[in-house]
Amino acid sequence: MNTHLDPLVISRRSGGEPIQANGERVAKLADFWSWACSDLAGNTMRGVLAEYLVATALGAATGTRTAWDTVDIRTPEKWRIEVKSAAYLQSWAQPKPSRVSFGIAPASGWDAHTGTSSAEVLRRSDVYVFCLLHHQDKQTLNLLDLDQWTFYVLSTQVLDEHCPTQKSLSLSSLERLGPLRTDFAGLPKAVATCAESRNGSKAPSSSAVAEPLPE
Repeated sequence: MNTHLDPLVISRRSGGEPIQANGERVAKLADFWSWACSDLAGNTMRGVLAEYLVATALGAATGTRTAWDTVDIRTPEKWRIEVKSAAYLQSWAQPKPSRVSFGIAPASGWDAHTGTSSAEVLRRSDVYVFCLLHHQDKQTLNLLDLDQWTFYVLSTQVLDEHCPTQKSLSLSSLERLGPLRTDFAGLPKAVATCAESRNGSKAPSSSAVAEPLPE
């Protein structure tokens, strides 16, 4: 293997690092972060924030985010966590609140550490955490207020049993699968319960099957 093309070792940055031209500082990294990442209500950054919130709750946010890995979070317990987010409110003008839907499609996998892909289509996590920004007043929306979020935790086994090829899931369909609903403080216990059931006894769930959604 060509060691010159090994994965980069990514270290956490402070935001104070200079952006330079001809040896002269023109801005600092935090200026870029503020410019690029301040719209937390947009779909892209809300999803990244949701991953960070779950990683923080699970003690898995000490390193840096690995984009395009086969799962979103790997915990100290070796649990593999997939994080999905949805919201009623968006940063753009809306005629009405958005319909809540989460992506759950099985997919082929790419290993960020080896740079290799697997064509096998499946869900590779142990647990899904569905993060709903439930707040519905745009004037007081604050994604950094964790009281405005609700979390639904479900063993991946339940999705595989009831929705093996389904690509998306409405909130009502998710609730019929019997997820563990919790606030931020309850995430560690809820994830542990679902992860341990995935790797041991039968996963906690209802017997109802989620209704298929249009593709």
